[in-house]
Amino acid sequence: MRIVIVGGVAAGMSAASRARRFNPDAEIVVFERGEQISYGACGLPYVIGGEVEAFDRLIARTPEQMRARGIGVRLRHEVTGVDAGAATITVTDHASGRSSTEAYDRLLIATGVSPVRPDWSVTPLGGVHVLRDIPDGEALDASVRGAKRACIVGGGYIGLELAEALRARGLSVVLLEKGPEVAGRTLDLGYQRRVRAELERHGVDVRCGVTVQGLTGKDRVSGVQTDRGLVRADLVVVAVGVKPNVALAKAAGARLGRTGAVAVNARQETSVSGVFSAGDNTESVHRVTRRRVHIPLGLTANRMGRIAGVNMAGGEARFPGVVGTGIFKTFDLGVARTGLTQAEADALGLNAVSVDVSSTDHAGYHRTSRPIHVRLTAEKGTGRLLGAQLVGENHLSVKRVDVVAALLGERATAQELFDADLAYAPPFSGVWDVLLVAADRLHKLV
Repeated sequence: MRIVIVGGVAAGMSAASRARRFNPDAEIVVFERGEQISYGACGLPYVIGGEVEAFDRLIARTPEQMRARGIGVRLRHEVTGVDAGAATITVTDHASGRSSTEAYDRLLIATGVSPVRPDWSVTPLGGVHVLRDIPDGEALDASVRGAKRACIVGGGYIGLELAEALRARGLSVVLLEKGPEVAGRTLDLGYQRRVRAELERHGVDVRCGVTVQGLTGKDRVSGVQTDRGLVRADLVVVAVGVKPNVALAKAAGARLGRTGAVAVNARQETSVSGVFSAGDNTESVHRVTRRRVHIPLGLTANRMGRIAGVNMAGGEARFPGVVGTGIFKTFDLGVARTGLTQAEADALGLNAVSVDVSSTDHAGYHRTSRPIHVRLTAEKGTGRLLGAQLVGENHLSVKRVDVVAALLGERATAQELFDADLAYAPPFSGVWDVLLVAADRLHKLV
């Protein structure tokens, strides 16, 4: 059996490793158009900010290590076409410029996502960046060294993390967000405002409701033109979102879902026999709503890859779906969410109610306790938990979101969260953890 994998980062390398364990006799070949495989792209802002010492620290496995395990890795090889009828792919070797045809028995398309680049951001001006992979990070890092004023366009995960990183590098930072608040796709309004206040407390100039119209400059960018005037900047980071890379899947004849990402079943199989898809380019099922969603995150990509690897190698595994859990840090604030926000529940027509609880992350009398704010959301009538949002001044405290995430997957109720036997000692929580307090209040409303 010959297993061919397109894409050598999270999903692709997880699939290759799992397939090798499950089927020691299979021939496994990974084609990666870049120069690195198996790296943690989520760590890129932390290299820029100096919390991680070098980009190579993000690399989990080298090509040599994978080849030693019997997995073929071909760098700078871009797959440009798929003939599903003939079970072949077309590959261009960028080192030699030659193209070739490769056969497969099973094909995995793990092509990830690309940053959204608005028309105004496509420019020959120096100092304009996106951040998706290690080369992007290296280019941004080099640009930071000669910059004084940064403008970040976009108030999502990457934009918020980079605001801290660039401030740590000594730059003045303006963050522009088209929507009414930062973190608009992650949190409800009150929690968005807490994030904005943290940014502003650390000197970030946050401007929401702003539309970017263009860039100014000669050789290097000198400013960002908006509908509210010119923002002076000699470094611009475009962080307005990502889009799934689906060209190969379409070429293979695979169906796309309503999200625009590749549609698959629970085995990561596309609509084309023998062709699988996994990772950031692929849809999944939301376990709370049972709807198809596109939520590109690292753990999801790795899980999908493992499932695809087992099934391509002849086994049987199924991906259970996601609950939309996310977490990030900006300055001293930790922010986490899982499931649905109240706004998302309302948009879906669910009969939902939320409670907000502000407390301390551990016993209030303990000298290291810090404020934490929790919003829990549940369905009226059934009491079924729908989601949680946490903002804590000790960023590690919001990791308790995982408790709710685990229960969402089991369709648990607010009462069942309240009944959970959570650990207690003064350095870790109050005797009634903030989650339990919130669950008790929520249960009384549903």
